[in-house]
Amino acid sequence: MTDRLADAVAVITGGASGIGEGTVRRFVEEGARVVIADIQEEAGSALASELGDATRFVATNVTSEGDIANAVDQAVSEFGRLDVMFNNAGIVGVTGPVSETSIEAWDNTLNILLRAVFLGTKHAARIMMPQNSGVIISTSSTAGILGGLGPHAYTAAKHGVIGFTKSVANELAQYSIRVNAISPGNTVSAMTAGVMGDADDIDNASELIASGSPLGYAGFPEDIANAALYLASDEGRYVSGHTLVVDAGQTTAGMKPHRFHTGKVVEYHEAGRRT
Repeated sequence: MTDRLADAVAVITGGASGIGEGTVRRFVEEGARVVIADIQEEAGSALASELGDATRFVATNVTSEGDIANAVDQAVSEFGRLDVMFNNAGIVGVTGPVSETSIEAWDNTLNILLRAVFLGTKHAARIMMPQNSGVIISTSSTAGILGGLGPHAYTAAKHGVIGFTKSVANELAQYSIRVNAISPGNTVSAMTAGVMGDADDIDNASELIASGSPLGYAGFPEDIANAALYLASDEGRYVSGHTLVVDAGQTTAGMKPHRFHTGKVVEYHEAGRRT
């Protein structure tokens, strides 16, 4: 432990599993106190119990403004301040041909992937502006960099996260608040394993991701957590309005697009699942 986030207070949405869980663990290792904001009550409570006094679990549906506001307020009431907001919760969302996608499924996907980022940013800014400091990070995706790497709604939302990040960074710089995004490539988690066939088969997901990686090996939640740590720490103090791509070079070296755009439409309605 090097205390790169000594005494910092963070809220991490989707913090109970996947990239969110990896980031919770990494931040705590570096001295932070963290509110785990997630809809997965059993997993979130278990993680908070394991990590002890440095964490609190707050049940959070990220599409609910009241829930997001409560998670931020809990950070302040439990730990005294808010230094880092990581808008990370996400789902794959609706897949299938655009001509067959329902408006309800489209709206549900964008609510979780983009509305939630707006809500987290809004309520983090409410606390950070008076203290003239803070860091806001949001999870985009390589699907926010290029088309064809994810489903239509997911791609639209992740592009939106990047544009929103740039816009808000411009506004909040006057308060010494830095606003950035991270665009992970394929990262081994239950969500990506589910896309590949079986959410419980992490080993298979790891092998498949490694086989498509320009570097020849898979990315894991800790790789994205390390990027978030850099942006959250003083090491990233001169970085704002930026999207940090962590993808083994997939968006520059090239890869085959995922086949999300054909076949049966699949709808996802679980708010707050992790990216």
